[in-house]
Amino acid sequence: MLEFYVLTIFPDIVECYTRYGIVHQAVKKGKLKVSAVDIRSFAPKGQVDDTAYGGFPGMVLKPEPIFSAYESIVQKHGKPYVLITEPWGRKIDQRFLEGLVQREKIMVICGRYEGVDERVKSIVDEEVSLGDVILSGGELVALTIVDGTARLLPGVLNEPKSLKEDSYMGRWLGYPVYTRPRVFRGMEVPEVLLSGNHRLIELWKLWHRIENTLRKRPDLIPEDLTPEEEEIIRSIKKGMSFEEWLKLKGLS
Repeated sequence: MLEFYVLTIFPDIVECYTRYGIVHQAVKKGKLKVSAVDIRSFAPKGQVDDTAYGGFPGMVLKPEPIFSAYESIVQKHGKPYVLITEPWGRKIDQRFLEGLVQREKIMVICGRYEGVDERVKSIVDEEVSLGDVILSGGELVALTIVDGTARLLPGVLNEPKSLKEDSYMGRWLGYPVYTRPRVFRGMEVPEVLLSGNHRLIELWKLWHRIENTLRKRPDLIPEDLTPEEEEIIRSIKKGMSFEEWLKLKGLS
């Protein structure tokens, strides 16, 4: 079981999220435990913030309640791997989440206001962020981590194969998906997906994975391209469609 301890001044945000979707399924199946730790309960008179030394603007989360919460968890459950949310922290990506799944206990300290007293960093293993944005607090970052790792835990997803199909799990981004109705406002489901020809469907998926990556995230194109992948890239750059490519190869 993967255990999360989310230190926050708004535990209801975290607790609410765990009642829905994949995170709820992971908790229900005994694969995940998420504890929302209210920092206020470790603060004298509930005061978790104070003004910053130096005359800086805004309030800062105090070190005492965070250290007390941390030490309480260590004493009861053992030492967790400690993350703290910071706008300049490591940007969360799929490889990062895959690494976290290998751990047993993870603590996420959610920043608020103008930040957290710097001395808290002495118990932190890594700073993390969603990207180059400023949020009101770290709860959304923490929940992103919880959600992203929950779906990677064995036995959580009803369709484990879907993990392999996800963007960032392999060499390319994902492909378009369709459902009923077959025609919606004049827009039709690609004929190849209705053909039952698994070889052509796999080629269609590969083509659109490569096309998505080439147009949206060219920085992710792998260096060790196969001859088929190189051919598809050249064809896409020439403006060729998948159907035209199939005809050229004599497959349609």
